[in-house]
Amino acid sequence: MLRWIKGLMALTLSSVVRAEDEGFPIYPKDPFSTHDAVSSTPARSSNQAGSDPCLPRGVRGERWSLIDVIEQALCHNPQTRQAWANARMQASQLGVAEAAYLPSFNFTLPVSRSQNTAGGGISNGVPINGGGGTNGAVRNTQYTRLVPTLSVNYLLFDFGGRAARVEAARQTLEVANWQHASVIQNVLFAAIQAYYQLFASRASLEAAEQTVKSMQVAYDSAAYRFDVGSAALGDKLQAQTTLAQAKVNRRTAEGGAKAAVGVLANVMGLTPNHLMEFEAPNLVGPDPERERDVEVLIDLAREARPDLAAAEAQVKSSEANVLAAKSLGMPQLSLVGNYSYLDSINTVAVSSWAIGVQVSVPLFTGFSNTYQVHAAEEQLEVQAASRDQLEQAITQGVWQSYYTLAATRDNLANTEELLVAAKEAERVALGRYREGVGNIVELTNAENNLANARFSFVQAHYNWRIGKAQLAQALGRLDVDDVEAVEGGRQGGVID
Repeated sequence: MLRWIKGLMALTLSSVVRAEDEGFPIYPKDPFSTHDAVSSTPARSSNQAGSDPCLPRGVRGERWSLIDVIEQALCHNPQTRQAWANARMQASQLGVAEAAYLPSFNFTLPVSRSQNTAGGGISNGVPINGGGGTNGAVRNTQYTRLVPTLSVNYLLFDFGGRAARVEAARQTLEVANWQHASVIQNVLFAAIQAYYQLFASRASLEAAEQTVKSMQVAYDSAAYRFDVGSAALGDKLQAQTTLAQAKVNRRTAEGGAKAAVGVLANVMGLTPNHLMEFEAPNLVGPDPERERDVEVLIDLAREARPDLAAAEAQVKSSEANVLAAKSLGMPQLSLVGNYSYLDSINTVAVSSWAIGVQVSVPLFTGFSNTYQVHAAEEQLEVQAASRDQLEQAITQGVWQSYYTLAATRDNLANTEELLVAAKEAERVALGRYREGVGNIVELTNAENNLANARFSFVQAHYNWRIGKAQLAQALGRLDVDDVEAVEGGRQGGVID
C-alpha cells in the first residue's frame, strides 16, 4: 500500500513539472480577465488610444530619427517596463480579490500506518490473555488508514467587506494604469528633450568653431598691426587672450556634445557608443500661433493629466479600504461542508458528509479593528491631501510652461535680429580696427557679442521646441503621433 501511494505521489509531481516545462498551465492563466485592463506592451497605456510603438514597423535605418528615438525609449527604458510590470501585478491582485466571490475547495488525503499490541503480561500472578508468565502470548495488530476528505467553504455575507476589498483592488489597478501613462509621458518628454539638446549642443559647438575663426581673424589683424608698428603690444595680447578663451569654449562645447550622446542613449535604454548616428530634426519655425487663455489650459490639464487621475483613483481605493476595515468587526456568514471516506485494512470502510452554515462573530480582538479603521481613515486623508497638492503643482506647471513657451517663441525673432545686428557690428568693428580708427577693446567686445548672439540663437530655437513638448506634458497631452506629425512638417494642436 505504501509503495502504491509513493508511486502515485511521484507520478503526480512529475506530471505537474512536465506540464509546466511544456508550457501547459495547470490552471487558467487569467480566469477573471483582469489583465485585459493593462496594455499588452510597456509603451502604451491602456487608458489612452493610439498606436503602439512596440509593434513592428519595418526595418529601421542606420540613423536614428526622433520617432525612432521615442519608440526605442518607450519600449526599452526601464522606467516604462517597471510601471507596466507594476500594472500587471496589480491586475493579478484584483484577481485575488475577486476570487473571494467563489467557493474554495480543499482536498486532504492523510495516510497513516499504526500498530496495536495486546497481551504478553501477568497481573496478580495470572497470565493476561492466556499467557504463561514471561511466555505469555502477544498479539500485534497493524492498520493502514486512508481518510480522503473534501471540504468546501463559501462566504455568503460579510456586510460589504468583500465588495470593498474588490473595489480597493480595482482602484489600485486604476492607479497603476494611470501611473504607467504618466511614466510614458515622462519618458517621452525625456527622449524629446535629450534629442533636441543633443543637436543644440552640436549647434553650440558649430557656433563655438565659428567664434574661434572670427577671433583668429581679429588676432591676425592685431598681430599684423603690431608687426608693422601701428598697434601696441597690448592689442596683440588682448586679441590673443580672447582667442584662447574662444578655444577653451570650443573644447567645452565638444565635451558637451559628447556627453549629450550619452544622455540620449541612456533615455533610450542603450549603452552609448561613438557609432550612434542621429537624423537632424525638421527645423520648422512656428506658425502664427493661436492665443489660448491659460485658465482654459489649466482646466484641460485637470482633465487629462494621468498622474492626477492616478491620485484620484488612489483616494477612491483608500475610501474602499475604510469600508473593508469597518467590515472586519462585523459577523460573517459562510456555507461550509465536507465529505470524508475512511478506509482501513481489517476494518469496515466508513463514509460521512456534512453541510451547513457558519456564523463568525468577532467579539473582541484587542482593539485591533478599531485601530485598523482609524489607520484607514487617516490614510484616506493622506491621499486626499496628496491629490490636492498635486493639483496645485499641475496648475503651477501649466502656468509656468505656458509663459515660458511664449517667451521662447518671441525670442526666436529677437535672437535672429540680435544675430544679424551682432554680425554687422563685428564686421564694422573689424573694418575700423584694420583701418586704424578703431581699438582692440571695441573689436573684442564685438567678437564676444557675436559669440553670445550665436549661442542665444541656437538655444532659443531648441528651447522653443523643448518648451512645446514641456507644455504638452504639463497638459497631459504629449503623444507619439503628435510628435510624428510635427516632425513631418504639420503644425497644429493644443500647444500651437
